[in-house]
Amino acid sequence: MKQTECTTILVGKNASIDGSTMIARSEDGGRTIIPEGFQVVNPAEQPKHYTSVISKQVIDDEDLAMPSLRYTSAPDVSGENGIWAAAGINSENIAMTATETITTNSRIQGVDPILDPSEGGLGEEDFVTLTLPYLHSAFDGVKRVGYLVEKYGTYEMNGMAFSDKDTIWYLETIGGHHWIARRIPDNAYVIAPNRLNIDEFDFDDTDNFAASSDLKDLIEEYHLNPDREGYNMRHIFGSSTIKDAHYNNPRAWYIHNYFDPDFGGQPSDQDQPFICHANRLISIEDIKWAESSHYQDTPYDAYGDQGTPEQKKTFRPIGINRNFETHVLQIRNDVPEEIAGVQWLAFGPNTFNSFVPFYTNVTTTPESFQTTPKFNLNKIFWLNKLAAQLGDTNYRVYGELEDAFEQKSLAQCHKIQHDTDKEVAKLSGKELQDKLIAANQLMADTVYNNTVELLGQMVDEGHGLMTLKYDLLD
Repeated sequence: MKQTECTTILVGKNASIDGSTMIARSEDGGRTIIPEGFQVVNPAEQPKHYTSVISKQVIDDEDLAMPSLRYTSAPDVSGENGIWAAAGINSENIAMTATETITTNSRIQGVDPILDPSEGGLGEEDFVTLTLPYLHSAFDGVKRVGYLVEKYGTYEMNGMAFSDKDTIWYLETIGGHHWIARRIPDNAYVIAPNRLNIDEFDFDDTDNFAASSDLKDLIEEYHLNPDREGYNMRHIFGSSTIKDAHYNNPRAWYIHNYFDPDFGGQPSDQDQPFICHANRLISIEDIKWAESSHYQDTPYDAYGDQGTPEQKKTFRPIGINRNFETHVLQIRNDVPEEIAGVQWLAFGPNTFNSFVPFYTNVTTTPESFQTTPKFNLNKIFWLNKLAAQLGDTNYRVYGELEDAFEQKSLAQCHKIQHDTDKEVAKLSGKELQDKLIAANQLMADTVYNNTVELLGQMVDEGHGLMTLKYDLLD
């Protein structure tokens, strides 16, 4: 079973620099490299009969019988453990990212245990494929996943997010058959590491909160609430462990202080708030920096020179060797709906890659982003992986080259996107899609070529830094 331990960032439309909604996540894996790709699933390709690879759960055909929409995805290219579609935007500009692996506690597991995969149930492998093509609003995602979890159960604790041009909803599974969800305020952002994240919850506010119909009664019946007043779902269903203090909480703490330097606190603090507000409007560049971060300018930076060797290994960073795919699903409000959906995508460790803003109103994706399972330098996934592993050998030298590469790549992609937005203003149908496909190809080629150039610069700089050398004195 693939292990994924990610970091989710959500930005409401009034918290973003351009009025768009943005849901982002780094899809991280384990010790084994898991190549990720980028593809479009057209309605004719959406399965009408579905069986999970891991749990062998069969989905009733009537749950797949409704008309499906075209959608983008970022699947595992091997398919050995299922599709793992990860994230995408459908043809009605509804976005979904799934999933963030989260924590639980023994109290809820004693009431509603998660399933053993041998018993069936759904997991990260399944959720995007079974949900995204059927959504017409962000809240539809909450209803659809809630239905699937209640009917089929789950063998994991997961968080996931849904967005449209106006709203963002975040959902977390609770035990084997329950769930909770919260609408993110338009002026707020969220940073969600690998723990149960939703805190304050109001069962009476049905505009902003949703849950399994029997969840409130279940909390009361089994005495699950440790607080004297109110409902804090992290206290009720989540964890507060040493692992949280070292693996999860510091990631949130660092980004909170990036978005608001007055946030303060300590890296291991257990009760950092779920809903937060930045001291400025948040950009794509902010999210990329956050998803690439490794505690810069603190003693905990593995690449830094402030801390001791022990401090450098104290906390798990967001940018890590196990980043295999990172995305921002952006639904824009300042352009026509035909070009509103943009899937910003980067493969490999975020310390040495760049986002590419792909239009999602397309029927195919650039060849270089259609990854192969085996090492292939024609594919950006493998090129980025090589750059990151070489860069890791001397970050002080190669990090400056990467900064310039990323600045250049993002600027060029922004320019292509601005030009394309203007050029397609009066286009529609196939003519429009062909133009967007061409723009996506141009951006993919641009970043691929820039990455090759970066590798060349790293080789040039590294030539004289090799240990195996002997200077000629003639």
